[in-house]
Amino acid sequence: MRRIPRIPGIHRIAGIERIPRTRRDWAADLALVLFAACFAAVSSQSIPVADSVGPAWRAADQAAGGLACAAVLLRRRWPVQLAVVLLLAGTQAHYLTGPALVAVFTVAATRPWRVTAWVAALAFAPLPLFLWRLPEMTEDRAGPAVTYFALIAGAIGWGLFRRSRQQLIASLRERAELAEADAESRAQRVRMEVREEIAREMHDVLGHRLSLLSVHAGALEYNPGAPPAETARAAGVIRESAHLALHDLREVIGVLRSGTGIDTADGRRPQPELADLERLVAEARAAGGRIELTGPPDGAAPPALAGRTAYRIVQEALTNARKHAPGATVRVRVAGVPGDRLTVEVHSSRPPGPAPGAGPDLGPGEGGGQGLVGLAERARLAGGGLTAGPTDDGFRVEAWLPWQN
Repeated sequence: MRRIPRIPGIHRIAGIERIPRTRRDWAADLALVLFAACFAAVSSQSIPVADSVGPAWRAADQAAGGLACAAVLLRRRWPVQLAVVLLLAGTQAHYLTGPALVAVFTVAATRPWRVTAWVAALAFAPLPLFLWRLPEMTEDRAGPAVTYFALIAGAIGWGLFRRSRQQLIASLRERAELAEADAESRAQRVRMEVREEIAREMHDVLGHRLSLLSVHAGALEYNPGAPPAETARAAGVIRESAHLALHDLREVIGVLRSGTGIDTADGRRPQPELADLERLVAEARAAGGRIELTGPPDGAAPPALAGRTAYRIVQEALTNARKHAPGATVRVRVAGVPGDRLTVEVHSSRPPGPAPGAGPDLGPGEGGGQGLVGLAERARLAGGGLTAGPTDDGFRVEAWLPWQN
């Protein structure tokens, strides 16, 4: 026979798990026992008892009342059974009103509406007969009976109020937990977006710097007999590129540690704009790249997000061209109309062969294509789109971005 595992703090009775009462529960139960006993003691003087009842019946009646008060401790385990027994026995005994009130209250506060309705129907079953005989009853018998039904109604009403309040508190607690979980999920999602943004920034910036450094280092490696002036110039570019790469890396890591986004409000890390394309192309040309730039359009500048995204697209395309097609001619075209869209096109032709000093070709699989995936995500977040792929004469990257006034 399969054994049922024991769970600390939970007992099994007849296959049903029962959570033991806490100190607060014991205090509440003992207080209700005391209430039932005090109610029986206080109301004993007003309970009409026939003169024909002997001392033995009176003692048995009082003993039944004492046992009923003690039975209140069973209200959590068997509330419905206790209420039914006390209500039926209360038609013969006179000291069970207090315990019956507690039992009826417990049923109304802890059991479903249908069960409460059945118990209430049992409690008020004698009411029609009482109302029919009310004109014939004396005042000393009618008064306690009216008080009894009023107390039963009050106990049921108070129990229903307590049950509704507990359900409301449980609902509010559940909503608070759901709201907390949702807030934590949103915060986690924001943190992931910030990390992805930082990762894209590191890929774009460091990839550009390190590719320039690789080109000049390759020139020194493949041309050991270059004139001293050219060697010094290449070494200076390598030193400057390494310095800028370390500076960019330090800034991005500082942003990651501070937990803020890339676009900081204090201006510690100014973001590139579309107007910085000429400087970017000049750096690439200084590294030996053959680049033709058309645009950007004169006049009004595009929005900061569109301009920054266009800059990053061109930067990543030039970096890929240096890595995968060294010596190829790259044509960059940026055009746009305010109120319509900004278009970016970067086309790199097939390289004629390994360029002197260009270093080894990294191959089309180097990097896993994550740069183009990141660019497509950048364009999507900016409200535009990006396509990239090989052509008959090279490789083309095309993107469009909204240019709203």
